[in-house]
Amino acid sequence: MTEATATDVLAELAALDDPKARAVNARHGDDHGVNLTKLRALAKRLGKRQELAVELWGTDDTAARLVALLVCRPKAYTQGELDRMLREARAPKVHDWLVGYVVKKSPHVEELRLAWTEDPDPVVASAGWALTADRVVKRPDGLDLGALLDVIEAEMQGAPDRLQWAMNTCLAQIGIEHPEHRARALDIGEQLGVLKDYPTPKGCTSPYAPVWIGEMMRRKGEA
Repeated sequence: MTEATATDVLAELAALDDPKARAVNARHGDDHGVNLTKLRALAKRLGKRQELAVELWGTDDTAARLVALLVCRPKAYTQGELDRMLREARAPKVHDWLVGYVVKKSPHVEELRLAWTEDPDPVVASAGWALTADRVVKRPDGLDLGALLDVIEAEMQGAPDRLQWAMNTCLAQIGIEHPEHRARALDIGEQLGVLKDYPTPKGCTSPYAPVWIGEMMRRKGEA
């Protein structure tokens, strides 16, 4: 499929659409019915094709945009293009893949992290906090972790769902990765009780920060 056009990709995605998958995805706010394993296989056959990725993104079709994020070249986008794409990303899965697969590999990641974290749109701000949580784990030098905990303590409990989830992830990662801040992270999690009653499937770790931190410490043999 190296010469496939955007029209060809849309046709194949339409053929892969499954009503059962669409119903499952709809429960998570995603408006497409393509099995993600099959979608990934399609993207793998296409290979990296930036021009095609731009065309697929422009269709405003959720499944096509997911393919676009897999076949694009992250470093080819400008900071402004990535900012526009995030604001256009209606579906949660598109939002998550854009941040995780493209923005994190962009030379503009730090500038976007800082700008998005302060954005008045809570969905945009959630992307900034997701990038901050990633940096807490991978590149913490230069971050004021105490100040991040101050903001989380003051704002997380009343934040909209997606922003709250991203801030909670940052809280947990600070507690997991940075022992000097662990006691305070645990205390904030216990005081706020965010996601304490979140339904967690058997065999999965609760997103409630004190439980999440404790489980990671147990796995590291530090509990």
